[in-house]
Amino acid sequence: MDILEIQEFLPHRYPFLLVDKVVECEPGVRLLAVKNVTYNEPFFQGHFPHVPIFPGVLIMEALAQATGLLASQTDESLGKGMTYYLAGIDKARFKRPVGPGDQLMLEVIYVRNKRNIWTFDCRAEVEGELAASAQIMCAAAVE
Repeated sequence: MDILEIQEFLPHRYPFLLVDKVVECEPGVRLLAVKNVTYNEPFFQGHFPHVPIFPGVLIMEALAQATGLLASQTDESLGKGMTYYLAGIDKARFKRPVGPGDQLMLEVIYVRNKRNIWTFDCRAEVEGELAASAQIMCAAAVE
């Protein structure tokens, strides 16, 4: 799934669309996506100018966007035109800083869907090294 296809399923746009490409998707099981971290992103001006670090909350947002993509591919009724709301983040952990030049690999694994709350186990890695992990919940709504 390239950026144009991603935009059909997620309402986010620059500078808040944080998934560049979907590399693998097995509906109902797993999705692997990419976020290329570049120095020209606006938050690096203030986070932090002397040591640019991709904000942890944006890593969580990128993972949350990936969960919306997996949900949309898992349940055909959740396709285009849906908005996915972040419903919760549990067990969030940050293991290494992410900076310009890094390629963040976003892996989301479907856990369950109960009363329209989708739960996923999520990992963000750089060069095979864990950068962050969390269990993320999202809910889908028709706009």
